[in-house]
Amino acid sequence: MERALTLTKTTIGKKALMALSGVAMLGFVIGHLSGNLKVFAGAEDFNEYAVWLRTMPGLLWGARIALLGALAAHMASAFSLWSRNKSARKSRYTKKKDLATDYAAKTMYWSGPILFFYIVFHLVHLTFGGMIFGESAVFGIEGYEWDHSNPYNNMVLGFQHWAVVVPYVLGVIALGVHLFHGIWSAFQTVGLNHTKYNFLRRDLSIALAVFITAGFLSIPVAVLAGWIEPTTQTFFYPELEPS
Repeated sequence: MERALTLTKTTIGKKALMALSGVAMLGFVIGHLSGNLKVFAGAEDFNEYAVWLRTMPGLLWGARIALLGALAAHMASAFSLWSRNKSARKSRYTKKKDLATDYAAKTMYWSGPILFFYIVFHLVHLTFGGMIFGESAVFGIEGYEWDHSNPYNNMVLGFQHWAVVVPYVLGVIALGVHLFHGIWSAFQTVGLNHTKYNFLRRDLSIALAVFITAGFLSIPVAVLAGWIEPTTQTFFYPELEPS
C-alpha cells in the first residue's frame, strides 16, 4: 500500500493515474454516446431508455460515483503535472521539444477547463433541468419548458436554440481534442511507444476522437436540419417524476 501511495507522487505514477482514470471516463463517454444516439430511433425508444436507467439505480449511481472519482483523480493528476512542468520550464537547463502532438498537448490546458464547464452545462440541460427551472422556461428560452416524462423533447427542443447548441458544440469539440491527446498519451504511458508503429497509435487516437465527436455532434445537427423533430406524443413515466 505504501509503495502504491509513493508511486502516485512520482511523475510516472501521476501519468499512470491519468491514463487509468482517462480510460474509465472514455468507457463512460462511449456508453453515454450509445444511449444518446437512441434519439434517432424516436421518442418512445429514447424515453424508455431513460426509464430503464432510472429503474437501475445501482448501475446509474455506481457509474456516476465512478465517473466522479475518475474525474477527480484525472484533474488532480493533471494539475500536479502541469505545476511540475511549469516549474521545470523555469530552469535554464530545460530544453524545449517540438513533438508531433505538441499542439494537442498544449490544448489540454484549455480543453480541460472547457470540458468541466461543459459537463456542468450538460447536466443542467438534460439531468437537473426540472429541479433547477421547475415550471419556468429552461435557460430563459421562451417556449422551452421541462417535461419530466419526455426526455426526448427536453433534448430536441433545447437543440433548436443556438443558446444551447453553441456551448454544446464547443464542449464536444474540446472533448474530441482532449480525447485525441489523452488516448495518444495513454498508450505512451503504458509503454506502447515505438517509432515504427507510432503512426498506428496516432491513427487510432484520431479515429476514436473523430468518431465520438461526430457522434455527439450528429444530434444537434440532425435537430437543426429538421431530421429530428419534437414529438406530439404524451408520455407519463412515474419513474421519471421527481421524488
